[in-house]
Amino acid sequence: MKSALPLAAAVLLAVGGSAHAHGAAGRAAGADPQTLETLFGRSGDPSRVSRIVQIHMSDAMRYSPDAIAVRQGETIRFVVRNGGRIMHEMVLGTERELQEHARLMKKHPGMVHDAPYMAHIGPGQRAEIVWQFTQAGDFKFACLLPGHWEAGMVGTVRVLAR
Repeated sequence: MKSALPLAAAVLLAVGGSAHAHGAAGRAAGADPQTLETLFGRSGDPSRVSRIVQIHMSDAMRYSPDAIAVRQGETIRFVVRNGGRIMHEMVLGTERELQEHARLMKKHPGMVHDAPYMAHIGPGQRAEIVWQFTQAGDFKFACLLPGHWEAGMVGTVRVLAR
C-alpha cells in the first residue's frame, strides 16, 4: 500500500493539481494548505466568514441540504454533522475532480484526509470547512468513501457571479 501512495499522488497531480489530494503526499512540495487555490476557490479566512451553512449527513447516503447557492467571493463556514453510524465525508470540488478522487478512493480506501476543502467525519461527530468561492459556476460536494458517491451522496454548490 505504501508504495502505491507516490503513484496515487502523481495521478492526482496529473488530473488537476492538488485539488483532490489526501495527506501530504498529494500536496505540492512546500504548498501551504492555508493558501491552497483550486478551480472552485481557496481556503477561507475564518475571521472573514460571510455566513454559516449547516450540512447534515446520514447513512441514507444523503446530505441535507444537498444544494446551496453562494455569491462569488463569499466565504462560507460549513458546519458538517454526521448523524449516521458509519464514517462519512464532505469533499468540495469540480465534478471531474470528485469522480477521479472517488475512483482513487476505491483503489486506496485508507487514504488520509487533511486538505482544507474536505472533512472526514466519524459517527456522531462534526467538523468545519471554511472556504472562499472565488469562481462562478456549479461545483459539487460529495462523500467519496467507496460506494457512497455511487449511492447518491452528492450535493451542489452554485456560485453566482458578483
